[in-house]
Amino acid sequence: MAGLFDKQAEIYSDSRPTYPSEWFSKLAALTSQHSLAWDAGTGSGQAALAVAEYFKQVIGTDISEAQLKHATQHPRVKYIHTPLSLSDDELVTLIGGENSVDLVTVAEAVHWFELPKFYSIVTRLLRKPGGVIAIWGYNDMEVSPTFDPVMKRVRETTLPFYDPKAQCFLDGYRTLPFPFESVGLGSEGEPLQLDIQRVMSFEEMVRGLRSSSAVTKAKDQGVDLLPEEVIKELESAWGGPNVIKTVTIKAFMLAGKVKV
Repeated sequence: MAGLFDKQAEIYSDSRPTYPSEWFSKLAALTSQHSLAWDAGTGSGQAALAVAEYFKQVIGTDISEAQLKHATQHPRVKYIHTPLSLSDDELVTLIGGENSVDLVTVAEAVHWFELPKFYSIVTRLLRKPGGVIAIWGYNDMEVSPTFDPVMKRVRETTLPFYDPKAQCFLDGYRTLPFPFESVGLGSEGEPLQLDIQRVMSFEEMVRGLRSSSAVTKAKDQGVDLLPEEVIKELESAWGGPNVIKTVTIKAFMLAGKVKV
């Protein structure tokens, strides 16, 4: 995924949702200590900032320097650029060393990772017992009976431009390997279904669409998936350019601990 989100780094940081605070309070309650958390694929730091409300220090890592430049600063969050050239041992040491991390989070990113490598690093880093890994994503939204069918048609035009690695994301992580013991918040093959309520303007919704990796990839290939006529159709179904809506973003989570 190196460089995949560099071009839309600024729009990504502006348009992506924050996550419900109760997610993080539940995860913190499952960990035995609250000293160190690692937010992998942190992007512009949406999850890292929320984790910092419950943990003394959060390390947010990403391979995209462009994304990290748009990350919101916080006194308990340290952002680190982690290029692909880093070895597993170097990464483990950089984050805190073996058996040092209380919570690992990955928001809307794990499907891009080299999973066996990542899971091996997580297993080394997580505190045993008491450490938890939680991964989640979202791939759809519900707005209204008028808008949703139009959005579905638009999303269908993006499917040919998704990287094959994104298939498990499109499947809502139901096909994602997750070799950890369940802690009651989803398990391999059975992600926990979650809703995110967000008040959103039409412009914010469009910015979210434009930040999609598929839309960006199509544009690079000379295909505009969001031409003016599509935007106008979406706008009409939304109810007008100045209408504010409460939307339901459909999310899914897997959480677990190292099997012993």
